[in-house]
Amino acid sequence: MGVTGAMNMSGVSTVTEFILLSFPCSREVRVVLVMLLFVSYILTVMRNGAIVCAVKLDRRLHTPIYILLANFSLLEICYINTTVPNMLNNFLSETKAISFTACFFQFFYFFSMGITETLLLPLMAFDRYLAICQPLHYPIIMNNHLCMNLVALCWVTAFLCYPIPIYFITQLPFCGPNTIDHFVCDPGPLLALSCIPAPGIELSCSILNSLIIFITFFFILGSYTVVLRAVLCVPSAAGRRKAFSTCGSHLAVVSLFYGSIMVMYISPTSGNPGGTQKIVTLFYSSVTPLINPLIYSLWNKDVKAVLRKIRMCTEIRANENSRVGQDHKIFPHFFPLKWSLFICI
Repeated sequence: MGVTGAMNMSGVSTVTEFILLSFPCSREVRVVLVMLLFVSYILTVMRNGAIVCAVKLDRRLHTPIYILLANFSLLEICYINTTVPNMLNNFLSETKAISFTACFFQFFYFFSMGITETLLLPLMAFDRYLAICQPLHYPIIMNNHLCMNLVALCWVTAFLCYPIPIYFITQLPFCGPNTIDHFVCDPGPLLALSCIPAPGIELSCSILNSLIIFITFFFILGSYTVVLRAVLCVPSAAGRRKAFSTCGSHLAVVSLFYGSIMVMYISPTSGNPGGTQKIVTLFYSSVTPLINPLIYSLWNKDVKAVLRKIRMCTEIRANENSRVGQDHKIFPHFFPLKWSLFICI
């Protein structure tokens, strides 16, 4: 594959676009992968969107834990939009090219969303710690105002973590080749394409990733260790079951997310084989956003009850109109939600 680029002032050809190899396969296999990715993408957006709508529409869910859950679902929608649409375009394209600027924008948004998730999960663990270990003080400490401020802080902090590392990577000379053995612009494959070694930048990215992952992971681990001790002291079996069910969904999501990103980012990325990078990245960026709504909606009785209630209301309103076009005209905001509720429940 030749280098697509331009000559700089020193006469060296510089890369202006990258080629994302994604998953090399035959045309028939690509068609199947496109169909699977498209269906999983639609399901992910609809399931997470149903949870966001449920929390927004039912005032009884306007509490810290559901505010956090709605933000987490919104994050999953944003997260999958940083990778899957470009993957679909990549499978259907013959050139598989992405511009230099678009590549680094994807890099920035992909990692910002990932860091947001690593910050929201500890916040959700802290909320469960307060609710179970400090039940009398919980309404005073974790009120809606504080919860929304903490959520906003998570989003802002995440988007401030990677601009400087990305700036330094963009200043490296990329003179060819320009082929990335990945489906997303990840720092490991990008640094491998630099014309000069950049061990300092690679080590800095690895240290930053490790600090974010380990600090948040051990915070979650510490929170649930205290929660577990408190739950085991609950005298009634029903109380213990309720506490475990409340925390079980969150622990399942934590295990899926941290289990995959630890494989990728706790050591310098150049040490991981290309195939492993792609499979693990696909899992935590596309598969877990699809699974997480199922975990929350199946394990959380309140969310299931609200989703069922909204579904019943939309069905009743739909039955009042004889034609689908009239239904869509009168209740346009309920029409797409109706189908997402069928899939989510």
